[in-house]
Amino acid sequence: MAYSDFTLQTVKKAFGLQIDEQPNLFASVEPITSSDRLNTTLQETVQLAIAINTEKARSEMIITPVLLEVRRRANGQISLFSGVEFNVDPGKGLVGYCDYILSRSKEQLTINAPVILITEAKNENIKAVLGQCIASMVAAQTFNQREGQPIDTIYGTVTTGEIWKFLQLTATTVSIDLTDYYISPHLNQILGILIAGLGLPVPAA
Repeated sequence: MAYSDFTLQTVKKAFGLQIDEQPNLFASVEPITSSDRLNTTLQETVQLAIAINTEKARSEMIITPVLLEVRRRANGQISLFSGVEFNVDPGKGLVGYCDYILSRSKEQLTINAPVILITEAKNENIKAVLGQCIASMVAAQTFNQREGQPIDTIYGTVTTGEIWKFLQLTATTVSIDLTDYYISPHLNQILGILIAGLGLPVPAA
């Protein structure tokens, strides 16, 4: 079993999780104004990625630029990984590839604790892969505890690039924001939620 094998139902049973669905879960998070650099990039790439309509195009042309903006705003104090194996506990099925991982560590050669945010990039049908994202969040929680750097909350997002849905895992409770955030017009809210999840002071653009 691997992350991609989990559904919302099976991940709940496997790890004894409670699901808490909330509209506007991150309503209190302050938006972060996107930089001219990101705005210029997305003006060129968003419609192109949507027209190509492949997971690879959306990942490269929309998701990666957004996450790179987050890394820049964190002044290089985090690491960003793309398409890496994250094998934490084979016996529990916590193995496989994660599309993107953000860690509160500057080291870029290897994934180090604490892992704080998992992003799964999907071409469509966000709800169908919530279980996969949650399983990888449980893996991040387990990884941090094993490495002696537990943190209270792990964040996750499933995105098509155009649409972003956010989750958070605290202890055994998974909170799912029922609000869908669109890259346009919600880019600043998306950046605000991603950056708030890092728990680091972020300088201005």
